[in-house]
Amino acid sequence: MALRRWAATFANGTVLATMESLNARHPWSHNDHFHSWILANLPERRQSALDVGCGRGELLASLAPHFASVHGADADATMREEAARRCSGLANVAVESVDWTASPGAPFDLVTMIAVLHHLDVTKALREVRGLLAPGGKFLAVGLATPRNLRDHAWDLASAVTNPVIGYVKHPWPSPAGKQPPPFPVQDPAQSFDELRGLVDDVMPGAEMRHRLGFRHTIAWTKPE
Repeated sequence: MALRRWAATFANGTVLATMESLNARHPWSHNDHFHSWILANLPERRQSALDVGCGRGELLASLAPHFASVHGADADATMREEAARRCSGLANVAVESVDWTASPGAPFDLVTMIAVLHHLDVTKALREVRGLLAPGGKFLAVGLATPRNLRDHAWDLASAVTNPVIGYVKHPWPSPAGKQPPPFPVQDPAQSFDELRGLVDDVMPGAEMRHRLGFRHTIAWTKPE
């Protein structure tokens, strides 16, 4: 984010305009990109799963073949409608309008969040997840953090440089649509990676947090048996 603010002013905004042009030619979903990471880290027991902030239901559909029941929750009614439509042919998927902390599928063997945690009271949300998980269950999250130190800015720079490259690999033909607005609510994160790590460690000792490309990080935690 700081890198993007710098790019907006450097050389009268030429750098930012060039970056946005390249990214618009070969767009890709930074959030959907991490579905494969989640699928590669599923728990051994797979009875029930919950995706918090399920959006349009892409991850729900991907989890459906692996769990007896999959539950999706989203605060946005339009997103819930789209998710329900996408998963209408999947008998083991339920998109719920209730508060995710009261989802009827608990306890869960998996709880996922993609670009959701920074919208919530982090400590409260992590405690809720811990309570919803069955022993041995996993919390897998993909998140955003605001860059504060040299390491954070280095990852931001690496993400900016590789972003159009990844887009080209995923979609080699230029998109005629150009830059599109995000289909879901957007909010800048308030915490840095290290600040978030401190909150996660307090609630979920032993959780693994890693910087990732695509301006993202991942959190993985298994609830003790």
